[in-house]
Amino acid sequence: MADPFQNVDAAGPEFIKLFADSMDQRQADPTMERIVAAYLGHLNVTDASTVVEVGAGAGAVTRRIASHCHPAKVIGFEPSKGFVSEANTRAKEYSNLTFKVADGAALPLEDDAVDAVIMHTVLTHVEDPKSLVAEAFRVLKPDGILIVCDADFSKATFSAFPNDPLDICAKEFVREFVTDPFIVAKLRSMISDAGLSVQHFDVQSRVVSTAEQMLPWVALTTKQMYERGDIGKELAEGLVAEHERRARNGSLYGYQVFATVVAAKAA
Repeated sequence: MADPFQNVDAAGPEFIKLFADSMDQRQADPTMERIVAAYLGHLNVTDASTVVEVGAGAGAVTRRIASHCHPAKVIGFEPSKGFVSEANTRAKEYSNLTFKVADGAALPLEDDAVDAVIMHTVLTHVEDPKSLVAEAFRVLKPDGILIVCDADFSKATFSAFPNDPLDICAKEFVREFVTDPFIVAKLRSMISDAGLSVQHFDVQSRVVSTAEQMLPWVALTTKQMYERGDIGKELAEGLVAEHERRARNGSLYGYQVFATVVAAKAA
C-alpha cells in the first residue's frame, strides 16, 4: 500500500479528521512543544519577513509558527484540499496566517522570496524529498533559513518487553503510512547537496505514555489488518483494548526519535 499521506484527499474525510486531531494532540505534547520551540528559536524574523511551512497538514505546527513570528507573514502550503480546509477552520484567529493548496516541489513563489522555510514531518512521506529541498533553496532569500524536523521512523516502537504484541501496531504503521523511515540518516547530505549550509543538527527522544498521543498508530493499523483478513476481529479489538489498558494504568510506552536540521542559503 502507498503511504496515504502522499494523497490525503484520496484517503477520505475520516482520515483527514482523524489525523488533523492527532496532529493537534501531538503538538500539544510537551516534548513536541520543546522541539518546535527550539527550532523556532533559530529564526530571526522582522515584521516584514515571510515564513513558509511546506506540508502544513491541518496547521498544528503552522499556528505555532504564526504565534512565534507575529506579525510577520506566515504561509502554510499543503497539497491536500481537505487538510487546507481543516487548517483554515482551526486558524481563524491568526491574522498573519494563510493556507494555500500547493505541491511542495512547485511552490507558487518567486525566486529568493521568503526568509524561512519549515518542513515538519514532511520528507518521510514524499517519494522525492530532494525536489522539496531544492524548491526550498529556490524560494529562500540569500541568508534565508531552512528548518527540517522529521521522525526517524526506523526507531519507532511500542515495545515494553520482548516480543510485545502491541509493537505490531508500530511496525505496521511505519510499513503502511511512511514512505522512507530512514530519511533522518540522509537529511544532512541531502540538504548540503542542494546548496545549503547545515548549521545545526540534533536528535531528541519522544516517549509516548497517553492514549491520545499515538492513537492512530493503533486504531488505523488494527482496522486495516482486520479488513485485509490478516487478523481476526478479536485480536484487532484486543490490541486496541491493550493500548487503552496500558494508558489507564500508566504502563503505556511508545518511543520515537525526532531530528532537527537548520541550514542556511549563502548570501
